[in-house]
Amino acid sequence: MFCGVVGLGASLRGAAFATKQSPAHGGDCFANTARNDSLLQTLRASASDPRWRIREAVAMALQRWGDADMAGLLAEMSDWARGNSWEQRAAAAALCEPRLLKNGDHAAAVLRILDEITARLARPAARPLGFSETLRVSDAHKTLRQGLGYCWSVAVVALPGAGKPLMEKWLASPDPDIRWIMRENLKKKRLARMDAAWVTRWQSYLKT
Repeated sequence: MFCGVVGLGASLRGAAFATKQSPAHGGDCFANTARNDSLLQTLRASASDPRWRIREAVAMALQRWGDADMAGLLAEMSDWARGNSWEQRAAAAALCEPRLLKNGDHAAAVLRILDEITARLARPAARPLGFSETLRVSDAHKTLRQGLGYCWSVAVVALPGAGKPLMEKWLASPDPDIRWIMRENLKKKRLARMDAAWVTRWQSYLKT
């Protein structure tokens, strides 16, 4: 099943390449759209699979699609970012891949999506009706938190000018989950290579 889920991303990538190569992006575009919607529905359902390997396959599949159609991936992930915790984690994991963030506009869009996901995790008002603190220890919540524990560092390194101020906003958050997420990101060597003094300064802040 892992290979099958990853293969869905290859199918999306192939469809994107075919659309780009067709005359004036014509061809059987409506059939492609319907087929892509079906593939994405399957991927979105698989993002909540109880098996972690299948959830990883979803992120890998989405990244393969992003190789060919980053604009399409960003649009779809903006919607997943408003879904459940599993879907939010899949969106963050799919987008925070260095090879997909070489374009500054793409990196900026990913930072905005991360900011929205983090805000939803932090703000009680943004949580679903009936939310209780017990959800903080649910598997979905913990998995989302772990994903965000490295995703921010990837996106910030891709676009430091925009990423550092945005991350600083969350570094100053009193929310215990957000502080844990930011602390984990500061441990990543990629951030130290980017700006060691900045990392040291914020690590000291979080110890206070």
